[in-house]
Amino acid sequence: MQEKQDTQSQAPGALGKAHPALKAFMCGSLSGTCSTLLFQPLDLVKTRLQTLQNNTKPGAPRVGMFGVFVSVVRTETFFSLWKGISPSFVRCIPGVGIYFSTYYSLKQRFFLDRAPTAGEAVLLGAGARTVAGICMLPFTVIKTRFESGCYNYLSVAGALRNMYKTEGVRALFSGLTATLLRDAPFSGIYVMFYSQAKRALPQEVTSSAYSPLVNFSCGVMAGVMASLVTQPADVVKTHIQVRQSHWSMADAVRYIYTENGIGGFFRGTVPRSLRRTLMAAMAWTVYEQLMAQMGLKS
Repeated sequence: MQEKQDTQSQAPGALGKAHPALKAFMCGSLSGTCSTLLFQPLDLVKTRLQTLQNNTKPGAPRVGMFGVFVSVVRTETFFSLWKGISPSFVRCIPGVGIYFSTYYSLKQRFFLDRAPTAGEAVLLGAGARTVAGICMLPFTVIKTRFESGCYNYLSVAGALRNMYKTEGVRALFSGLTATLLRDAPFSGIYVMFYSQAKRALPQEVTSSAYSPLVNFSCGVMAGVMASLVTQPADVVKTHIQVRQSHWSMADAVRYIYTENGIGGFFRGTVPRSLRRTLMAAMAWTVYEQLMAQMGLKS
């Protein structure tokens, strides 16, 4: 206990006096900034794949992840791969901070003296993601529309004004159910696999100099599993949010199945799995290292 207090007292200035939940928010925001900037192109490609119209002739080569990459660079510019980076930052920087501060607060409230079980880890991750998802949903909608290439929004503020005037407040919260069906299970499954994988390793490994590599490896494994399970909900969410008409989940499911069959619910799996896996793994690695530097148990 004394060692923990000494470590916390070494944190510089006002940061050392900040509430632990605020420190968790700041650590999460910093980790979200790094991962968002690096992996935005994968998110754009995923959105383009999911909204690609099924107009290819029978026997024609199927458009895949690399085909979309090449098409964007050729028809637009290389930096077009980062379309949507502004709403991504607006969404992810506070969003990841909200997620980690909520996660930290819930964990400290209910699991201060013990590690959560697998089922409790699911609820812990899902609860934190639900709070963050609802708070940041309008920016999720705008990000999806930026990435789709179907809209000519010039700024996040301009997109907010345009959507409010032409479609009403409801449009800013379109796809809420599908978003929560994607994000809450993703985070729940992710936290479960991540925490269980770390618990299965010897203490000397997780607390050694190789702990960042261990955290990242556990995060990659957890991210792959969570991405695959939640892919259909992500496709449904994308279709709802890029449409100006107010679609329900049932409308989106019928459209996807009619146009592309069962395979349509798994469009964009590869770029999304890569992005979500690497982004989550990096975010958790950076978060845990920063929390350790501040003397807080993550």
